[in-house]
Amino acid sequence: MSKNVFVKHIAIPQDHGSWVFLFSPLLIGLFAGATWRPESFVLALAALCAFLARNPITVLVKVHSGRRSRRDLPAALFWSAVYTVLGVLLLGYLVLKGYGFLLWLGIPAVPVFAWHLYLVSRRAERRKPGLEIVATGTLALGAPAAYWVGLGTPNPDGWWLWLLTWLQAAASIAYAYLRLEQRAWKTLPPSAERWRAGGRALLYTTFNLAVTAALGFAGILPRWLFLAYLVQWAEALWGITHPAIKTRPTVIGFRQLLVSTLYTIVFILTWKPG
Repeated sequence: MSKNVFVKHIAIPQDHGSWVFLFSPLLIGLFAGATWRPESFVLALAALCAFLARNPITVLVKVHSGRRSRRDLPAALFWSAVYTVLGVLLLGYLVLKGYGFLLWLGIPAVPVFAWHLYLVSRRAERRKPGLEIVATGTLALGAPAAYWVGLGTPNPDGWWLWLLTWLQAAASIAYAYLRLEQRAWKTLPPSAERWRAGGRALLYTTFNLAVTAALGFAGILPRWLFLAYLVQWAEALWGITHPAIKTRPTVIGFRQLLVSTLYTIVFILTWKPG
């Protein structure tokens, strides 16, 4: 086989920050479901294939629109086929095992991905926080999927897992954009300007914290679940008062990965529905 197909930046996504939006919901769903079945690992692999397929398919669109060299075409075709075929086989196995209801969760991903590819073809996909938030909503569907596989049935609590993990992802994206904006600052701005710039991130994180605390107090959600959302809220406060002026993107990404990891751990430990 030609070495032209073994191209790392085509086979594996280079936007490393997006991995947490895949694995955090999956892990939360797996632990919430309590029982880890062989199908749980099959589901995780199927979700991984769908996630990985996004990159080579995007490269195909870029080649077609003239944004990438045709030399990338063999690798993009190869990895698109590998991930797609493997993902279909894994999903087929789940359907045969009685988890056909999971297919409904994949429907929202189709128009979202199509929207992404359209923007790619128009060279307009960068700096689209709205699209990124919607896309993480489709990745958050991994939480109910993993939860339902563990239980063996589509329990309604799975929708809470989906909504809660999506809210966290949206807050993370808003905060990431704040940190990237701060990188461009030449000097430390006045306090009022810092708080104004961080308004959206603080709004998202405060909303998440307030809603989970209120619903926990009302007995609708686990009582201590709000602690998971306290993590990102505290980070947002810290980020507003400590701007990331001239900070490297890798440092910003690594810190956010730590915050998201801590959120996932606290969520798993506090998710105890009645």
